Amino acid sequence: MRSPAAERGRAVRERLLNAAAELIPERGWTAVSTRTLAERAGVTPSVVHYHFPSLASLLNEAAISRMSAMLAEMDGLLASTPEPGAAIGTMLASIDAYTGTDPTSLLFVEAYLASTRDDELRERIAALITGFRQRFGAALERHGVPAPYATAAVLAACVDGLLLHRGLGLTADDTSAVLRRLLTDPAKEE
Repeated sequence: MRSPAAERGRAVRERLLNAAAELIPERGWTAVSTRTLAERAGVTPSVVHYHFPSLASLLNEAAISRMSAMLAEMDGLLASTPEPGAAIGTMLASIDAYTGTDPTSLLFVEAYLASTRDDELRERIAALITGFRQRFGAALERHGVPAPYATAAVLAACVDGLLLHRGLGLTADDTSAVLRRLLTDPAKEE
């Protein structure tokens, strides 16, 4: 059983992570300061550094935890689909709520951009995406999809790309049908 002090510490840490996940899309990664983060979380700036070794580590953890949660949701959705074509529809339906300019989309864009200058963040994001691609590829393999791991990689990148384009106000018609064609074996169509 946790002590009351440990529970308070966990709650403060969670408030800091939530505040960071809110501020990153609002202000941009580099505009989040210890002071603004502490104000949003309702703590003093010294508390930020008590719970995290640096502001960067806090921002990284906030982004990684949100990304991890989203990919876990996607895993659950994909596990409930009966066949690969339905997985495409499920993936696309799951991103319908994201406009490309909503807070979650912006958090991901900011994290991807920050990862170009932060090796640790880049490695952690890459590990999350690699894990998802592997799990998705294994599911496609069970359904007999040709080149399942390569297909999973392309489909995951397509979803990211679709979200980036939405942020620019660009959409694509019949996305599901186009992506479903990636799951077919050209040799069987001849």
